[in-house]
Amino acid sequence: MNDWLHISRGEMPLIVSIPHAGTRIPPEIADDFVSPALAQGDADLHVERLYAFAADMGATVIRTDISRSAIDMNRDPSGASLYPGQATTELCPTTSFDGTALYAPGRQPGAEEIARRRARWFAPYHYAISNEIVRLRALHPHIVLYDAHSIRSHVPRLFAGELPQFNIGTNGGTSCAALLTSAVEAACDASGLGRVTNGRFRGGWITRHYGAPDTGVHAIQMELAMRGYLDEASPFPAPWDPARAAPLQTILQAALAACLIFAKDHP
Repeated sequence: MNDWLHISRGEMPLIVSIPHAGTRIPPEIADDFVSPALAQGDADLHVERLYAFAADMGATVIRTDISRSAIDMNRDPSGASLYPGQATTELCPTTSFDGTALYAPGRQPGAEEIARRRARWFAPYHYAISNEIVRLRALHPHIVLYDAHSIRSHVPRLFAGELPQFNIGTNGGTSCAALLTSAVEAACDASGLGRVTNGRFRGGWITRHYGAPDTGVHAIQMELAMRGYLDEASPFPAPWDPARAAPLQTILQAALAACLIFAKDHP
């Protein structure tokens, strides 16, 4: 039984994937890391709480408890970089976002260990996404796969300056219909907060792999700057603050509502 994998099934044409909120370090690899805190430090903190309303909207929600430092569910399983020429992290990251080594000397995963992690955690997560796409496509001519993320506002190794509040990724417009992109953009722009589309974050492997608008599967990634819902200056892990998160949740509810309207009305 995969107690680390959580699937809440809905009947509406919307899947919310949350691949990076987990902080669980599997015990069989825990001693390989420099420290558990470092291995957990790049989590998309509290994103599962931020989108807790999604199930009430009828969305299917898929998330993992496994830390992205064990294996990143949003990287190409072949190991190919999603952002050639730019700093990024691997399928089984060896450094943190800031470039700090995650593993003790000589303890980095080799090809055999990476393959084991793919089979143990990566494959079931993506099997779940694929199954839910098939199930919902049998009910609806168009569905939206919304990949939910967050990151610190300042990560100099990955991007310059301060990240906009909303970072929408559609792989340059190929992973979903332009009407969906416009609808999500409008929900974000109504907030008056900063937004960019296909900037530094153009969509990870989930968006790029599953997005097939010609077959009725429209995939879009939302990367949020964490400052919108938590105190980034707090020691890790910053606590969940419902009052601080509430205004951002209102905007995200509008974004998911826009996804549902698009899916229902798209010809």
